[in-house]
Amino acid sequence: MSALPLLARAVVLGPLLQAPGRTALSVIAIALGVALGMAIHLIQSTAAAEVRTATRALFGNADLVVQGGSEGFDEALFPVVARLPGIQAVSPVLEVDARLSGQEETLRIQGIDPLRASRLLPALLADTGQGGIDLFSDDALYLSPAAAQALRLREGDRVTVRVGVRPVTLRVAGLLPGSAFPQRIAVMDIAAAQWKFDRLGRLSRLDLRLAPGADAARVRAALTDRLPPDVQVTTPEMEAREALSLSRAYRVNLTALSLVALFTGGFLVFSTQALGVLRRRRQLALLRALGLTRREQEGFVLAEGVFLGLVGATLGVALGYGIAALTLTTLGADLGAGYFPNLAPPVRATFWEGLGFFALGVAVAAMGALAPAWEAGRVAPAQALKAGDEERPLARLARRWPGVLALGLAVGLLGLPPVDGLPIGGYAAIASLLVGAVLLMPAFTRAVFGWLPVRGPAWAQVAAAHLKGTAGQATVSVAAVLVSGSLMVAMAIMVASFRDSLEAWLEKVLPADLYLRAGHTGESAFLEASLQAALHDLPGIARFELARSVEISLAPDRPPVTLIARPISVEDAPQRLWLQKQARGRSTPDAHPVWVSESFADLYRAGPGSRIELPLGGRLIPFEVQGVWRDYARPGGAVVMDLALYQRLTGDAAATTATLWLAPGTTPAQVAEALRGQLPSADFELGSPGEIRAASLSIFDRTFAITYALEAAAVLIGLFGVSAAASSQVLARRAEFGMLRHLGMTRREIGTMLAFEGGMLGATGAAAGSALGFVISLILIHVVNRQSFHWSMDLHVPWGLLAALATGLVGAAALTSVMSGRQAMSMEVVRAVREDW
Repeated sequence: MSALPLLARAVVLGPLLQAPGRTALSVIAIALGVALGMAIHLIQSTAAAEVRTATRALFGNADLVVQGGSEGFDEALFPVVARLPGIQAVSPVLEVDARLSGQEETLRIQGIDPLRASRLLPALLADTGQGGIDLFSDDALYLSPAAAQALRLREGDRVTVRVGVRPVTLRVAGLLPGSAFPQRIAVMDIAAAQWKFDRLGRLSRLDLRLAPGADAARVRAALTDRLPPDVQVTTPEMEAREALSLSRAYRVNLTALSLVALFTGGFLVFSTQALGVLRRRRQLALLRALGLTRREQEGFVLAEGVFLGLVGATLGVALGYGIAALTLTTLGADLGAGYFPNLAPPVRATFWEGLGFFALGVAVAAMGALAPAWEAGRVAPAQALKAGDEERPLARLARRWPGVLALGLAVGLLGLPPVDGLPIGGYAAIASLLVGAVLLMPAFTRAVFGWLPVRGPAWAQVAAAHLKGTAGQATVSVAAVLVSGSLMVAMAIMVASFRDSLEAWLEKVLPADLYLRAGHTGESAFLEASLQAALHDLPGIARFELARSVEISLAPDRPPVTLIARPISVEDAPQRLWLQKQARGRSTPDAHPVWVSESFADLYRAGPGSRIELPLGGRLIPFEVQGVWRDYARPGGAVVMDLALYQRLTGDAAATTATLWLAPGTTPAQVAEALRGQLPSADFELGSPGEIRAASLSIFDRTFAITYALEAAAVLIGLFGVSAAASSQVLARRAEFGMLRHLGMTRREIGTMLAFEGGMLGATGAAAGSALGFVISLILIHVVNRQSFHWSMDLHVPWGLLAALATGLVGAAALTSVMSGRQAMSMEVVRAVREDW
């Protein structure tokens, strides 16, 4: 073997093997970053693929879809559509989210015409047994295998669902083909579904297959001309995109956080390699003097980072697949956020996805080692062989103009509008802020350490003098704390602000003593006339209000809007809604007043005083926006109007919820008992404001569980950086410790000195990180979340949590410095002093 490979092995692997702790920390950091990024990607891609597969299964071979809102449309539209030229087959569908009796879960039931549906889903009748003849029974229900497994039902079992507040029992007649229906769904005859679910004469959608050679655009235009305003023409592909659009911003935010963890790991590689190059500066200079070329020296140092990336990326890919599989099983495809309920598919991963994240991990590690490698090649042998030259290469970091330029760029990026609904400018501004802050850290560190007084005990004087003289090297350690600490503070403030705003919003929207609910919007359960009548005569109720929620479609490429009808007027709206903006009186007397959520105002550009048209009762009715209110429950947008007006315009007398104010001395249990006494077969839910708040906050915490995990990973990687930097510096100072011991300083005093130095580094990084994190939190709250989810929140700083986190960072930095110095302090004093070659 030639000399160069042996030298490469010694120069590349030798430093890594000499410091196994720092090497392991760098590998773990890269592995964590790759694992989190790959896990989030796999979960998202699996969920998206599952949604697309389920959508294709629902619509079969349909080319176009005529889609109504949650209340559907008149079945008289069916023959009008079927007679249009260019349409070969039409399959009517009634879709109901049936609330399971006594449970929180729902089951999506599709009422179909088996003969017509089989033209778009040929496998339907072939695989349902007896040619599908039982599909025509009035109580027969066919479950998909996924639904049967989730509900633990078999053929012949009975399942009870709620229609209004009445229980309706259906028979499981068999199972649907799993290949055609992979999602949790049930199918029954459309006439039976209309009868059982009180939807006589109503349809949810029409699935259309075009004739061969038909012009899809022309057919769609002809359909649009003949459809009422509350019915839209879409495609199966648009339906899939709509299902994914609600969760897109959430998924993009998680991806950004996972990439932050990965690039924090890359910064750790940079800090470890930079300090390693400084510590071995004279060794590298000696190699140059012995004939090693500059390019070879740069290549050896770069190879160290690549090696770390190879090992870390390999571990990260395997760990990422495991995390994705475990998360899909425990939290589901929506990571607990509620976007894809009852969707827990097996993880899907391809070789190219794994290779892509493997290459990303190696590239990030290589980028982290690039600057140290370039610095290693610039070593001037004569100068570097002299002692005390370690600060010279870091002096170039003190240039301030690149950092100021990056901060200025961040300010400019904040003014960019969202790109396709995503806050690209906000994310870019955060990245630019981080880069600018890191570039300005040398100046900040020198300024802070320059104020340290050199007085007091010997250990304090030595520590202050060391921090003053090595501010450049300290910058690397401080920057690691800055990056991780700022992200930790920013996420803590953002989550606390969101949670505090959510609690305040719940207090605002839950003013009553008790809430009666049959089901959510679009479900089969509702408060029918018998229960509404019972409330009038129920003892213990001082007063009550009814509310009706329905979904209406305003655009085929956007999610449906929730229309909330409740007693409200222009005068009492500020007390009933959390208004953010309010109109100055009525400008168009012919338009009815409505109040829109922030999401609606952003998506449809409808501010106070705007005139909008809503499809109600089969026609477009003009309304005037009287205010914009805060809403955290409906990301697709919501509109509030007066209940009496809604009933007059639509003739719909049903209710979704009832708000109850109890008479003095009455308990919720007494109201529930009285209701069940009058309506013994009714199935409904009663909840107090405290119970509803607790359930809502529990959902919030579950939604942000993955955010907490990503934040903890970034902080952990930052602490790894502190540990690696402290270890590297302490080992480089072995001779100094030996000399101090010769001069009479005890090991305890040296440990105190190291703790003080580490604590100062941690405190400086924590202070800068807290300030930067506060600025980033403002961007997250007022730019990223506003552009992503179209809602506002009030700033809330969790001072106690931030103080505890900062104290923990400072304590961890001090403890890490002491622990890193134990090995150096345990060496023989004479040997340490003689080790200055």
